[in-house]
Amino acid sequence: MNKIVLAVLLATAASAADGQGITIKLGTLAPQGSTWYDLLREMGQRWEEVSQGQVKLRIYAGGTQGSEGDMARKMAVGQLQAAAISNVGMHDIVAEPEALSVPFLFRDEEQMQCAFKKVRPRLEQALEKRGYVAVQWSTVGAVHLFCDKPHRSPADMGEAKIWVWEGDPKSVEAFRAAGFKTVILSSSDIVPSLQTGMINCLPNVPLYMLTTRLFERAPNMQDVSWAYIVGATVVRKETWERIPAELRPKLLSIAEELGDRIDGEVRRLNQDAISAMEKQGLKIVPSDAAAWRAAMDKANVVVRGGVVPVAIFDQVVAAREACNAEAKK
Repeated sequence: MNKIVLAVLLATAASAADGQGITIKLGTLAPQGSTWYDLLREMGQRWEEVSQGQVKLRIYAGGTQGSEGDMARKMAVGQLQAAAISNVGMHDIVAEPEALSVPFLFRDEEQMQCAFKKVRPRLEQALEKRGYVAVQWSTVGAVHLFCDKPHRSPADMGEAKIWVWEGDPKSVEAFRAAGFKTVILSSSDIVPSLQTGMINCLPNVPLYMLTTRLFERAPNMQDVSWAYIVGATVVRKETWERIPAELRPKLLSIAEELGDRIDGEVRRLNQDAISAMEKQGLKIVPSDAAAWRAAMDKANVVVRGGVVPVAIFDQVVAAREACNAEAKK
């Protein structure tokens, strides 16, 4: 009888624990009201609905959890269970996704997207080995260089100081190999550093520059796209596996659907952001794309094997060439 009572008590306790559900604390730099934030909020609402309250998403937006590097560290110790971060900010977890943002590696976004589809399984394997699951990928946009003064070619840069992500020393080395002066900062320090002149150039996507009003301090945008940034929502694997197995495919389907939807939306919003900033004083600077590409080719000697592993760099290049061949057919 005692064994039966004990079994009932244990079953009741387990059932109560399951009833509490899982709350996933997620950090992001995306400010409230932004497209990326709205995507995450909708995902959280739909996850809670489809799981009947078993899975809840608590979003910490606008960099309240620090830089993307800070979020990666907080996930590592369990203070956060998830983060919506860029592939560049992901270098504090794995370096492989940053291969998609090598400057001037792709002709246009269509070519980058084609290559991404081919290497996506490799990127997700790299994340999984480090204990993370990518539940959704989406495009952040094309990176342009924004500066306080117009710079048409690398020769014009002079004393210009470019912001470089904190915690990625090889990227600093790569920029310097291309002949640029760099300043290493956390993303949360960009605004005061632009105000004081510690930096006067930064590469980023138009929508982010408009949302944060950073273009007011760096009102000259090169017309050439340097690179492309993608983002992912990553969840600690141990947290993800606490979710009942039958629910996970449903949650993934919702996340992927919203990621696909935002791709088209973000393209439009980035174009709208450029138009909006032009009305507020932004100048589009005609640039010598060939000169910039030649300068960044020098950087890529460091990027390959320094910033990103040789194997994934070469796989991305091979994927790009395969996409070219497919396009010709």
